[in-house]
Amino acid sequence: MTNTIQAGTILIEDGTLLPTSLLLESQAFSTGWTSVTNVRSEFEKSISQAGWTFFFMAGKIQSTVFGFDKQKAAHTAVKRIITNVESQQCNCLEITGVMSNSFLGIPYTCVSAHSRHVQGSPVFSG
Repeated sequence: MTNTIQAGTILIEDGTLLPTSLLLESQAFSTGWTSVTNVRSEFEKSISQAGWTFFFMAGKIQSTVFGFDKQKAAHTAVKRIITNVESQQCNCLEITGVMSNSFLGIPYTCVSAHSRHVQGSPVFSG
């Protein structure tokens, strides 16, 4: 875990085909996934300018993990979300919220996200 998980973070599956004109700034996140460190708007703009499509899939994905280490709990929640994204055959995800709280004195972290997909065609083919 090399970076902080926060709303707006975009993760992309390793090996995803991207436009050659896209200058991707990234950090390793988890096995098989990379965190995009480009500003989200710049990332989307670069994809669009290359004539590619960055799909936003409807339906929020959410995972809650109990634990005292908030960052570790968030990382575990994201790993669970990645499993869901992969089952949808999407190659990206966007974190839309990270919330920490406690229930009966036990801390938990809830992460929400949306599946995203990058491809050269305007018709989804995950």
